[in-house]
Amino acid sequence: MAGQTHYPPTDYFRLFNEINIIAQLSSRLFEQQLPPGMTQSQFSVLNWFVRVDSKATPGRLAKAFQVTRGAMTNTLKKLEAKGLIEVTPDADSGRQKRVTMTAAGRLMRDECIAGVAPLLAEFAAAAPAADPAGLLTSLAEIRQYLDEYRYQAGTE
Repeated sequence: MAGQTHYPPTDYFRLFNEINIIAQLSSRLFEQQLPPGMTQSQFSVLNWFVRVDSKATPGRLAKAFQVTRGAMTNTLKKLEAKGLIEVTPDADSGRQKRVTMTAAGRLMRDECIAGVAPLLAEFAAAAPAADPAGLLTSLAEIRQYLDEYRYQAGTE
């Protein structure tokens, strides 16, 4: 990670503890703003398609979200029933499936983000000293390290 400053492990524990609490609180607030019937896990899958890749296998998604294949299959079935994704046989493999987001899925993802916009604007007004751009750089470095670490450690 960037920089050569070393901090005590207790500082990192406190950092990850705060990140965990923020994640819990923000996820709950975000989910309350989602359209009826949409869950945080369903939104997260739609957002993954926009952020990472336009198609995937169910196994790749399960690894990305660090959930069981069964849990991911359940989420995918719900998204497919809503017409937000398509699950099709993989042309290159008789056993694998390909998952892609539909145009309706992209619209739903955008609608979810628009639904939380007032809450984000309220937060920005209440916490003007928070520098999202500066925080994003550091948080992205942390995420990248942890993502690489899980593959090196075999904990995918």
